[in-house]
Amino acid sequence: MARAWEADPSASFARRLGKSARELGNTGGRDGCPDIWQLDNGDIAVIGRDLTDAYRAKLPDDAGIAPDERLVVIPGSTLSAAKPDIPDARA
Repeated sequence: MARAWEADPSASFARRLGKSARELGNTGGRDGCPDIWQLDNGDIAVIGRDLTDAYRAKLPDDAGIAPDERLVVIPGSTLSAAKPDIPDARA
């Protein structure tokens, strides 16, 4: 059965949403740079720590992680800094 949405691996990075990890003080500049990017097809890419195994059993009943998905965690400051770049949802 086909999924309602499928990620397109051919999409390219179009623009950062918010500020870089360096600007926010969330990286030492050598490794680990949490980030949020809009892709050229409108999808969003999130770079964060893979905590899939730590959270899988704690998920709410109406949430799930498919075998090809990962739960990533980013600093709250990364999402807050991206807020002005994220459009409001359309009803």
